[in-house]
Amino acid sequence: MPMAISPERPRTGVTRFTGGRLVRGNELVEEDLWISSVTGKILHSQQVFYEHHIVPDEVVDLKGKILCPGFVDVQFNGAFGFDFSTIPDDMATYHKGLKRLNRHLVRTGVTSYLPTLPSQKPEVYHNALPYLGPSGAARNPLEGSESLGAHCEGPFISPSKNGIHSPEVLQTAPNGFPDFEACYGPENLPYLGSGLRSPISMITAAPEVPGVSAAIPQIAQLGIRSSIGHTEATFEEASAAIHAGATMITHLFNAMRPLHHRNPGIFGVLGKAEGKDRPYFGIISDGIHLHPTTVKIAWNAYPEGFILVTDAMKTVGLPDGVYDWTNGDRWVKKGPLLTREGTDKIAGSSATLIECVNNFWTWSNATIPQVIGAVTGTPARMLGIEKVKGTLSPDGDADLLVLDAHEDGEGGKRLKVEQVWKFGTLVHEEGRDAVGV
Repeated sequence: MPMAISPERPRTGVTRFTGGRLVRGNELVEEDLWISSVTGKILHSQQVFYEHHIVPDEVVDLKGKILCPGFVDVQFNGAFGFDFSTIPDDMATYHKGLKRLNRHLVRTGVTSYLPTLPSQKPEVYHNALPYLGPSGAARNPLEGSESLGAHCEGPFISPSKNGIHSPEVLQTAPNGFPDFEACYGPENLPYLGSGLRSPISMITAAPEVPGVSAAIPQIAQLGIRSSIGHTEATFEEASAAIHAGATMITHLFNAMRPLHHRNPGIFGVLGKAEGKDRPYFGIISDGIHLHPTTVKIAWNAYPEGFILVTDAMKTVGLPDGVYDWTNGDRWVKKGPLLTREGTDKIAGSSATLIECVNNFWTWSNATIPQVIGAVTGTPARMLGIEKVKGTLSPDGDADLLVLDAHEDGEGGKRLKVEQVWKFGTLVHEEGRDAVGV
């Protein structure tokens, strides 16, 4: 528990963490960390104490527990009954639901995320994207989790690898980038030099779909990450897409051509010799999408690009049952398993990111810092924001988790979220919340 200071001294907004183990790169180090709730930033500890002689408002004794950056989920479709793709008649209702989701989500340890829109009709993107852009400018910790910009997963994907994406809304891009503009809305893909920032941070598309590869360089010029996914791409087609500017693979192994000994497909690009030609890749370690050994193979192939994602749907936190979705589709939830009604097609995930983290830690030979890096530093580097998110370095955002590491007695390894700090403010602790729902 935080230890309060005497009320007579003026408050500084500074908190000092001590007595714990900090995740620094691939190491756990025993040192203090100082943060500010005024700036929302991590402070230069020695400068604060020795040069400015600042005394913290609170000292948090971690009692040997782990302090790490807040988790980042780059593929997250919704949770707790809210779905980014479901557009109500009144967008004020959408905005209210989004705020409620953010306050729920932060409790799970996810302090930042990419709100993800699977393949939809253009009007869905036009309506939703203005609400899903980066939300950190307000820097209000009581708002909960923070959007880092939208992830548009489709509709420029292969009809044979569509998963649960409705075939009726899929598109090709014979005109290249102009077709992406028409689909997502020109206002959501502002022209280079306009000074405007797109609400989109990542686009998943299949490079073999007509016009997609031609659009990748222009997408990259806007600072938007291109990801390969829902695709029949060969090794050669995937390699060409990466050379053109794609930097990510969406849920590796799922909804793509499988590894073959004479054509390794998309997975083969992880074996390239040069790092610049080896993309980042998402892994859903919910115990359903991938076999544990498959997850280990991906990790051992290229740990520097390994990113854990949930692909979570609105059914996270909801009871078992049948749920409506967009385009007339329905889901069936049975425990963690989510399928499209009437089929055995997996329809995203009902797992939280901490559950995926614990599965990966249990299945792999990865260390605690490496496991945590897969949901902090690595996704931040993929997005080009590693100096601000996914770090405990000075001047980074003070989005922090206090974790307890233990074994469950059945061979499982577990990290438990005990505290969540957003922009230097404690927003969740076991048994109480600072954010309202």
